[in-house]
Amino acid sequence: MPAIADSKILIMATDGFEESELFGPRKILMDRGAEVRLASPSAAPIQATVSDDPGKVVRPDLTIAEASAGDFDALLLPGGVRNPDSLRADAGAVALIRAFDDAGKPIAAICHGPWLLVEADLLRGRRATCWRSIRTDLANAGASLVDQPAVTDGNIVTSRKPEDVAAFTEALIALIER
Repeated sequence: MPAIADSKILIMATDGFEESELFGPRKILMDRGAEVRLASPSAAPIQATVSDDPGKVVRPDLTIAEASAGDFDALLLPGGVRNPDSLRADAGAVALIRAFDDAGKPIAAICHGPWLLVEADLLRGRRATCWRSIRTDLANAGASLVDQPAVTDGNIVTSRKPEDVAAFTEALIALIER
């Protein structure tokens, strides 16, 4: 895998993403020299949430249909409740997640983001963590639950909450550079 400064990271999100879980890792990755792009179902601006309140608005760089796992070194999936709940019903989003996994590329999901890993059926037999209210969903999908800021199992990193962004991002960087 490339050094972080030579890597290309795709963030996939839509309306309702948790602001700190997209902007926090993005800043850390960009500060380390990574190229970071944002994909969403459409090119229209998307709005963050801060807990349940409206947050910043950001314009995607490309659509999910335009994104290809072959063009990136890793995939990052922020949480928020509405964001992953909406994306898991998007066949193109789920297919893109599976394409990253099929290529053995790092996938990082935080908070409610692991719902997307459940939908893509990537957690069976893996250790993972998530926001407390979706723990049963991960367990029912076959994950072995761990309560740690960041959990790496194979090519997947999961994390629990906004307060874990630094540990989550460092775990992703370590996975990219291994």
